[in-house]
Amino acid sequence: MNLARFIATFGGAGLAPKAPGTVGSLAALVVGLPLVRRPKALAAAAGVATVAGLWAAHKAGDGEDHSWIVIDEVAGMWISLLACAPLESKQRAGFFWPLIAFGLFRLFDITKPGPVGMLDRKHNAIGIMGDDIVAGFMAAGCIKLLRACKG
Repeated sequence: MNLARFIATFGGAGLAPKAPGTVGSLAALVVGLPLVRRPKALAAAAGVATVAGLWAAHKAGDGEDHSWIVIDEVAGMWISLLACAPLESKQRAGFFWPLIAFGLFRLFDITKPGPVGMLDRKHNAIGIMGDDIVAGFMAAGCIKLLRACKG
C-alpha cells in the first residue's frame, strides 16, 4: 500500500468489506472524539484531512470516488464534530451531540441534498472531497441550530 492509498483509506478503514463510508465515518468519530474539547485542534485536523485528502484522492483514485476512499468522510465528520464542542469550559463533551453529528453527516452524505449532490457529480478530487465537506458543514449547522433551540 502506498502513502496516497493509506491516506485515502484512512489507514485501511476504507477497505472494510461492507459500508466502507460508514466505517470510515465511524473511525473518524472515534479518532475525533477526544478533539471535541479542543476545537482549534479539531479544525486543524479537518484542514489537514482535507488537504491530504485532495492529494490522496487525486493520486490514488484517478478522479473516481471509489468506495475505499474514505478520507473525505473523515474530513466531513470532523467538520460536523466542530459543532459538538462544550458550550462552557467546565462542561463535559459527552457522546450525545457527536452521535447526532454522525447520524446527520451520514444522512447528508448518503442522500446528497442540494450542493452535496452537485459536488458529488464532479469526477475529480474536488468533487470527492467537496461533497463530504459540505455535508459536514450542513450537519454542523443543524447541530448548532438544535443546540440553540435546546437552550
